[in-house]
Amino acid sequence: MRLTLGLALLLLAGLWVTNLALYLSHMSLDPATVVAYYRGNEAEFMPPRSAESMLEVTHMHLAVFALVLLLLTHLAIFAPFRYALKVGLILCAFGSALLSEAAGWMTRFWHPGFAWLKVAMFVVFQGTLGWLIVMLAAFLAGAERRRRVRRELRRHPPAP
Repeated sequence: MRLTLGLALLLLAGLWVTNLALYLSHMSLDPATVVAYYRGNEAEFMPPRSAESMLEVTHMHLAVFALVLLLLTHLAIFAPFRYALKVGLILCAFGSALLSEAAGWMTRFWHPGFAWLKVAMFVVFQGTLGWLIVMLAAFLAGAERRRRVRRELRRHPPAP
């Protein structure tokens, strides 16, 4: 079980890295680059993103984000974190994913002023996703040590 979870976390760490690389290959953390990416830039001969291309990306993002966040937050529920932290992580992860997707649409079709929201939610999403992956990996790595301690205590209970 730990092997499967560990390998899944390794692949998710790869997803985290490639997500960052893909974002940075199209735009930076400067909202002006987000506006240029979604609304186009005549000076650089960049056309605006079409609704169809955005729909294709959103379609895949929603499915992948839902499954990845379901897995990670479900595992976090069993980690020894306080209840409030668990709820905060879940809301932060799902909220930032949803708002990040929505911000692209709002920047393209509503107002370029929403570009800051795209940047902010990308940073929050990446931070939350990274934190979940690292903390769950640490919890998983410590599970073997905790299991050995429990086994040793069963064999040699402390004197009353």
